[in-house]
Amino acid sequence: MILAELQNDRFLRALLKQPVDRTPIWMMRQAGRYLPEYRASRADAGDFMSLCKNADFACEVTMQPLRRFDLDAAILFSDILTIPDAMGLGLYFETGEGPKFEKVIRTEKDVAGLQKVNVASDLGYVTNAVSTISNELNGKVPLIGFSGSPWTLATYMVEGGSSKDFRHVKEMMYATPDVMHQLLDVLADSVIDYLNAQIDAGAQAVQIFDTWGGALSHDCYKEFSLAYMNKIVKGLKKEARGRKVPCIMFTKGAGQWLEVMAESGADALGLDWTTDIANARARIGDKVALQGNMDPSVLYASPARIRDEVAKILKSYGNGSGHVFNLGHGIHQFANPDHAKAFVDAVVELSPAYHK
Repeated sequence: MILAELQNDRFLRALLKQPVDRTPIWMMRQAGRYLPEYRASRADAGDFMSLCKNADFACEVTMQPLRRFDLDAAILFSDILTIPDAMGLGLYFETGEGPKFEKVIRTEKDVAGLQKVNVASDLGYVTNAVSTISNELNGKVPLIGFSGSPWTLATYMVEGGSSKDFRHVKEMMYATPDVMHQLLDVLADSVIDYLNAQIDAGAQAVQIFDTWGGALSHDCYKEFSLAYMNKIVKGLKKEARGRKVPCIMFTKGAGQWLEVMAESGADALGLDWTTDIANARARIGDKVALQGNMDPSVLYASPARIRDEVAKILKSYGNGSGHVFNLGHGIHQFANPDHAKAFVDAVVELSPAYHK
């Protein structure tokens, strides 16, 4: 696929620790329920998965935050659970309860019975959305593709939905670790194919979302989460259309594992708000770029308070490239869009001083 020449590549340059004129910014879940235009699009589509599976709707909601805010990247509008859905688990959404599956995976027989994912036929609606969004962007900013991590996908598949105590997935991990490894291996292979297909369709960077890795013990994180993300990073296409395709690895609650994560081969690590970015840069900033890490709840504060927090994080990171400003997790659905604009504008205004 031939893409229009990028008019703004500071996000990609920062991920590769190349010089930039200011700190680039995007927001996790930047296309989402906090925007009234998103809620209108979802109502028009009928339900969440119809929004995801229609390329025109997915493109429209991807573009919505770019019309409001001075962002440096777009992110594909989709869901992290598309792969388990393609494996035959029957993804659906209960209002107010989040994602659920009609089938759960608890045994070796369950794992063996998973449908093998053919990205072109089973997830073609995602790659079609990537192509459609890329054409609509026309080089304005880069497009980020993404997937859930194997551990995070497995968590939903084994629990059947969201969980507070991870009872079933941790039981499988501790009682039948071989079965858990079989499941994670199948998922890692599928994620590699999925992300590479997104890259082929036009994604210029990719992020692995490991939402639930922080629920694991020290050794289990390395064995059951990080090892499979490392496999994915090694299997990803490193270049496309004459340009390097950076990979961002994000585990929520992973501040204690930054050193081993930095050995993964990923170009950048996402930080949640519980990790001091100055400390993270001192520990691993010579190896990888850092993305983050304002607490999304700061957006409930006044614009002046938001600006102060942005200034503090910029000062904490310090001078030079290698920082992509973001929230420490997804923007909350009750955030005021005007406060999100104050956040983005503060980064745009205050960060050039750190790049002279």
